[in-house]
Amino acid sequence: MKNSIIRVLVAKPGLDGHDRGAKVVARALRDAGMEVIYTGLRQTPEQIVETAIQEDVNVIGLSILSGAHMHLFPKLMKLLKEREAIDIIVMAGGIIPGEDIVELKKIGIKEIFTPGTDTNRIIEFIKENVKVVR
Repeated sequence: MKNSIIRVLVAKPGLDGHDRGAKVVARALRDAGMEVIYTGLRQTPEQIVETAIQEDVNVIGLSILSGAHMHLFPKLMKLLKEREAIDIIVMAGGIIPGEDIVELKKIGIKEIFTPGTDTNRIIEFIKENVKVVR
């Protein structure tokens, strides 16, 4: 990575219209010294991947409450692979059942945070998993 600041894309894929949690996480990451790009609501996997590559991010944080994670997340991971951007860490948060968490981790989602997760845990996860040039 060319940058010494961790860059995170926070995205709301699909038709989910609730973004309070994503905004709370985005602010916490900013307050922790990370550069955060927030995509806004109703993003397609294609839009998210394109933005992540254009913005040269280290991490994509997906927030989903709609239940469409088993459709949208595999598509996003496939697009990252096709674009040779598998070095971008993908994490997710939201309403995701335990059995789905296991399957999503198998396809490359690095971590999944469920409702009520302390933002400090998310910050520490990112800091532990992203290597930037100092």
